[in-house]
Amino acid sequence: MTWPRSFPARGSIREVRRVGAILRTESVGGILLVVAAAVALLWANSPFADGYFALRDIEIGYEPWHLKLSLGSWAADGLLAIFFFLVGLELKREFVAGDLRDARRAFVPVSAAVGGVVVPALIYVAIVGPDSPLLRGWAVPTATDIAFAVAVLAIIGSHLPSGLRLFLLTLAVVDDLIAITIIAVFYTGDLDPMPLPGAVLGLALYALLAHRHAALFLRRRWAAWVILLPIGVVVWAFVHASGIHATIAGVALGFLIPVRPAAGAETGLAEELEHRFRPLSAGFAVPVFAFFAAGVSFTGDGFAATMTHPVVVAIVVALVVGKPLGIVVSAWLATRVTRSRLSDGLGWIDLLGVGLLAGIGFTVSLLIADIGFASGTEQDAAKTAILLASVLAALVAALVLGARNRRYRMLAARE
Repeated sequence: MTWPRSFPARGSIREVRRVGAILRTESVGGILLVVAAAVALLWANSPFADGYFALRDIEIGYEPWHLKLSLGSWAADGLLAIFFFLVGLELKREFVAGDLRDARRAFVPVSAAVGGVVVPALIYVAIVGPDSPLLRGWAVPTATDIAFAVAVLAIIGSHLPSGLRLFLLTLAVVDDLIAITIIAVFYTGDLDPMPLPGAVLGLALYALLAHRHAALFLRRRWAAWVILLPIGVVVWAFVHASGIHATIAGVALGFLIPVRPAAGAETGLAEELEHRFRPLSAGFAVPVFAFFAAGVSFTGDGFAATMTHPVVVAIVVALVVGKPLGIVVSAWLATRVTRSRLSDGLGWIDLLGVGLLAGIGFTVSLLIADIGFASGTEQDAAKTAILLASVLAALVAALVLGARNRRYRMLAARE
């Protein structure tokens, strides 16, 4: 096997443009995400905090189908399925037409992503103790929030090499795949097999229509909304009723969309649906989830008790230290195996900056905290730690990558 001589690998012009468009959308979404979380925190710690928690806990829906949920749960299980649908689309595209289709090119970023999951999990376990009841939250510090990370990168990284941006996106895609697997395997509740045949039949019909009539869905924008969307909602309902976390339905639906263009079309259905759904996800679904998930009250003696909780220490250290450590060390070991080197004049300090950005665990980390801990002290501690660690990781990454950005800007001016 012939390994690439350098990484991150250079993408095609089309790929660079596509990634640029994604990063621009995600950067706006990251800003909205931060604003929504800040509003939730301020409201939850204001004299009007009761109104926030009352709004979050309002229940609506249909009880016999296990669909009578609070607004906070609808945001986590329902709206966040849109975000995971896009994750499924991106995973499919990467496996079919992106860097992940080539094992040689994917080896280093995949190794880095795996290290960025394993090391934080080990650090968390080491801090809380292997026999602790808090082990339920071991996966909280393993996730990366691409929208938040890209927002920071967009602010400070105007002159950073494009390869670094591609590396961050590939890293985040693999990270999402691992997070999905963790949620499906380790955080599935009491499984009810009865609704699963309905979900499987719905997925089969959905896949058949998506592949046979891709050209129709591309020509008639309304067709996907009228035909595919209702089937997707039914699949989501069956998966939710089964006890599997409903966001897994979003991933499965996205992964079944064809990537390659239909006959006579310039783009594939996956790219078209990504274009339609990404603004909805980044501009509405994820910020609304953040609004309902990030509201932690620090009033009274709760702040001191929360900040000294072992979960806070474990998650903060795992995200701020463990993430970059796992990513950089794993990437370095992978380069030794493949005998490759950094491209575009990059230094390992640049990868350290990306690793620090990956320590921003926001969206998926909050989701795992929601489903991993029962509501109470542990959940509040986990959410507090995620918010604190994300801010710390963003600040340190801004210092590192900001200095590197100034260096690259000076080099560009000389050239």
